[in-house]
Amino acid sequence: MTDREEGRRFDPKFDSAGLVTAVVTTRENALLMVAHMNSEALAATQASGEATFFSRSRARLWRKGETSGNILRVVEMRVDCDQDAILMIVDPTGPACHTGRKSCFYRRIEADGSLTFLA
Repeated sequence: MTDREEGRRFDPKFDSAGLVTAVVTTRENALLMVAHMNSEALAATQASGEATFFSRSRARLWRKGETSGNILRVVEMRVDCDQDAILMIVDPTGPACHTGRKSCFYRRIEADGSLTFLA
């Protein structure tokens, strides 16, 4: 075991693009979304208490809700065993998905490869 796995120091293991995966849930453990954070997004989130991510497609930081108003207020942040993924427990002020749905995970993959929309 290394200090990263068993120590008390937060030491995120960013990938070669400088990103770490962020999984976002509610207090009730409802999965809302998965995004990416760089060191700036992580620092902005910690400073503001509002979820900020790095958009790979736009190549810039984005605060969730900056255009929609659907902010994710961070209740708690956790890191996995090797510190290459962040769990953010949030209180959402509205839908998390850009489609207007509560969660980005609104379709189930069926055995035949088709998608079923969930309630």
